[in-house]
Amino acid sequence: MMSQQVFADRLGKSKAWVDKVERGVRRLDKFSVVYDIAEVLQVDVEALLGNDAERRPEMLNCIDQVEVEEIRAALERYDQMSAFCQEPPPSPPLAELRKAVCYAWLRYQHAKYVDLARSLPKLLRDAQGADSAYANGQEASVAAHLLGQVYQIASSVLRKVGEHELSWLAADRSIAVSQRAGDQLLSGRASHRVASALLSLGRVRPALDVNVNIANRLAVSSQDRAQERLSVYGMLLLNGAMAAARIGHSATVRDLIAGAEEAAQELGGGQDDYWTSFGPINVQLHRAAAAVELGDGRSAVECHERLDQEKLSAILPERRARHYLDIARGYTQVGDIEKASEMLLEGDRLAPSEIRCRPLAHEVLSEVLRRTRGTPPAPIAELAEQMGVGL
Repeated sequence: MMSQQVFADRLGKSKAWVDKVERGVRRLDKFSVVYDIAEVLQVDVEALLGNDAERRPEMLNCIDQVEVEEIRAALERYDQMSAFCQEPPPSPPLAELRKAVCYAWLRYQHAKYVDLARSLPKLLRDAQGADSAYANGQEASVAAHLLGQVYQIASSVLRKVGEHELSWLAADRSIAVSQRAGDQLLSGRASHRVASALLSLGRVRPALDVNVNIANRLAVSSQDRAQERLSVYGMLLLNGAMAAARIGHSATVRDLIAGAEEAAQELGGGQDDYWTSFGPINVQLHRAAAAVELGDGRSAVECHERLDQEKLSAILPERRARHYLDIARGYTQVGDIEKASEMLLEGDRLAPSEIRCRPLAHEVLSEVLRRTRGTPPAPIAELAEQMGVGL
């Protein structure tokens, strides 16, 4: 049994503060404090808040608000500032942190969003702690590089589940940290994440400008690390094409995709440099997605039908499932609801979280159900029930 004084000391609060909380005189109105309490007591935040019973059964495979708030609390920490005034807290060895970051990337690329979301708060705190602990040493750039990656992972996951403001914050943090790491390409990848968050927020013109401006800078930079540079450059162009499509600039879409296609041909086969999965097949997936954004579902479907299925099957699950979601939208645009349903089910089979946890997928499924004549097929009805989408 932990005494009030020991608990207060570990929490960094006074005994009087703990006593008031226990007696209900003082409310816990900051999630960061709740998280610290859970950490000291070594219990899950959900158990501490008693939120397990409130979770809807059909949403257990998705990130819920408790998990989002845990990530928010980790993003709100400013341990780097306190390091100026006192000795930084212990941090994991960089080799151990590097393994954890690599594993987090793998989970993201396989659309394991729930597992990733539950591990992200600790990974963020560990990476922030390492960045502080090694700030003045020879490994400062390594620690900053790892923290920059973790911010990018957090940004990507948060955008997937519709937390666009938090996604923007995490991506913006990554730019500053990546610059400290001295890695222009990591910074370019962070810019890509910022642009994606801006696009999700409806800030289309800034998203287009960020992608094109940074791509242009990379195009005239030193040709060192040419392969990696081409991968990041190409993805910026593709992301810019998606922004241009959102505002109906078809000529800009064609130009940007053509530039990315040229880079992909120079690069050769698909690469995962800086977690881009960039290559000829990814260019074609973006061509289809841009057509959907332009409202040209027929071109998107034709592009999908021309794909080399063997090469498509080699793409990582998250990217493939995202493509199936795009093509489901394309099929709804041409009125082929049966095919749209097939694409949703194929995406769900491949990477359930990419379909069940994304607000966009909920919108597409709602449209499919609305336009289905009579009773929907059993697999679609079952998916709708699991996703909480009304029939």
